Order: sequence, then C-alpha cells, then structure tokens
Amino acid sequence: MKKLLFICSRNRLRSPTAEAVFAEYEGLEVDSAGLDRDAEMPLSSEAIEWADIIFVMEKSHRSKLSNKFQPWLKNKRVICLDIPDEYEYMEPVLVELLKKRVLPLLA
Repeated sequence: MKKLLFICSRNRLRSPTAEAVFAEYEGLEVDSAGLDRDAEMPLSSEAIEWADIIFVMEKSHRSKLSNKFQPWLKNKRVICLDIPDEYEYMEPVLVELLKKRVLPLLA
C-alpha cells in the first residue's frame, strides 16, 4: 500500500482534487493538506511522517515545506508536479493533468 500526500496552498482545489482522484485507485492511500495558515486542512508533521511520497503542486510549496517541516522530511520523496493555481475543484483538465503527472511515478 503506497501512501500519497498531496499539498497545495489552501487545500481547497488542487490537493483535494488529487486526493479524490487517487482515492479511487487500488493499492493507494491518499491524503491532502495545505501549507497556508488558513488551509482547510493544515499540513501536520504527522501527515508527513505517514506519507511514502509527498507531491507538491508548485516549487514555492517545496520551499515552504522545507522551511517549516525540515526535521520530518529526512528520507522522504518530495515531487513537484508544477501545477499552477488556475483550476477549479475536480475540473476535468486538472484531473487529466494529475493523472498524467502522477501515475508514471507510481509504476
């Protein structure tokens, strides 16, 4: 069972979409969180420890993640998906982009 954690800024559009999409896949456990203080589900060190692979949506998220959670990131695989904040929740273009970028990394 692979545990995937998806992170964006406010956990309202991109990361919850990723969580919903990949929750459908056999053999995956998924969660999502946001890095901002006003995130729907703020990121915790427990979530980082739980995850096998951490996906961030933008390079800025990787920096913020490193700054705030460095002690918990040792031996963690952090992958930037380069998906800008310009999509709505479950927007078909976003869903396809997520599948295209994430699925090859899980093979």
